[in-house]
Parts: sequence; C-alpha cells; structure tokens
Amino acid sequence: MTDTAPRLQPLYLLADSQLLFWKHRDRLLLETAVDGLARASPLSAAYIGASNGDRPEFYEIFEAAMEAVGITDRRMIDSSFGPDDRASLDRARVIVLAGGDVRLGWDTFEKTGMKEVILDRYAQGALLVGISAGAVQLGRYGIAEPPQSCAPELFGVFDLVPMVVDAHDEGGEWARLSRTIESLQGAASGLGIPSGGGVIVHPDAAVEALRRPAHHIRFQSGRITRALLHPDGSS
Repeated sequence: MTDTAPRLQPLYLLADSQLLFWKHRDRLLLETAVDGLARASPLSAAYIGASNGDRPEFYEIFEAAMEAVGITDRRMIDSSFGPDDRASLDRARVIVLAGGDVRLGWDTFEKTGMKEVILDRYAQGALLVGISAGAVQLGRYGIAEPPQSCAPELFGVFDLVPMVVDAHDEGGEWARLSRTIESLQGAASGLGIPSGGGVIVHPDAAVEALRRPAHHIRFQSGRITRALLHPDGSS
C-alpha cells in the first residue's frame, strides 16, 4: 500500500522582504522553496496582510516575488475573510504571512477562522513563509510589552516552530527576546532573526540560517546564554 500522506514543507522565517528576492546558490530562495511542492496543477499563492491592515504596497512586493518564480495565480486575502478569500486560501500552495503588528494579525486569524485554514493547508503540504510579524506568528509565542511593566506578556501563536521568534532587533541586542526567554525559565528557547536575514526550519526542527547569522537564546543553569547560528557561507 502506497503512503499518500502529504509531506510537510520547511517553514521559511524572514526578518523582512529582502530574502524574497535573494539568490541562494545562484537561484532565488523562493525558487528552491517551491521546488519541494508537487506540481500536479499550477501553483497558487495567497498573501495574508492582516498584520499590516491589508496595505496594498506590501501586497505589490509579494506580487513581484511571485512573478519572479512564475506563480501567476495569486490573491491578497482580505482581513474580512469573505467566501472568495476562504476559497482562495483553501487551495493555496504557497502562503505568505505579512509583517506588521503581531497581535493585530493574530487576533484577525483567530476571529475570522483563518488560523484553522492556515494550519490545515500546512498539514496538507502547503509552503508557509512568514515575514517579520509573520515569522513571529509561526513560533510559540508573540510578545507584548505593557508600558507599565518590565515583564513581557506572552500570547500563543501557531507554535509550528517550537521557539519564541523575534526579528530585526539586533540594534536592541535582543533584549526583549532575552527577557522573554528568562521569564520562561527554560520552557522554550529564543530565535532572533536579524534584518536582511532569515531561517529555514525543517520538519525535523533543524534550523538553517540564511544570509546572516541568527541568534539562539537559551536559559541554562539560571542564566541567559547566546549562540550564533551561521549560514552555510553563501552570500
């Protein structure tokens, strides 16, 4: 009997949109990413802009990236998530979660039912790409920092990556992420993705840094430790 179960795709976590147009080993990163998708039919792609309030200028970046890899069937999924949006997301093979406000986007995913559709598409073998806030949402927790408190407030997100993710905070030396990991007392580690960088998280949870070193932050023996995850040397 042949096993026809869908194969989970690697997760692509990008600090910003630069890597959508970056060449990895002389090929666009997205070209390599979509190579793993079965091609029984033309690929369709969906862009979810809930985290940035559906700003059209960011969708235009997505369109250009999809055009570069030959995906012409693409749609912006509106935050209102009407029937046409749902139908498009239900068949999307490539799903891009936009940057913006992590909490705004997550609340929209939960309120509209997008969350369940995204998880189902991933389980069915779709490729998920998270940019900035979208990368954070693929991790274990989002971080909210109340102005009157030193302690971060955490809210659960997709938890497809078993780490707390933060992006482009290298200027702050990953202080927010470090405080969060310390507050968790070893229950999870942190992954900091610098500007212009990204990571691939493979189905076996192995993390591959892209373009710039990623920061792995852990709480061990009562203190925060940090390590760099280096790219494979490609530029």
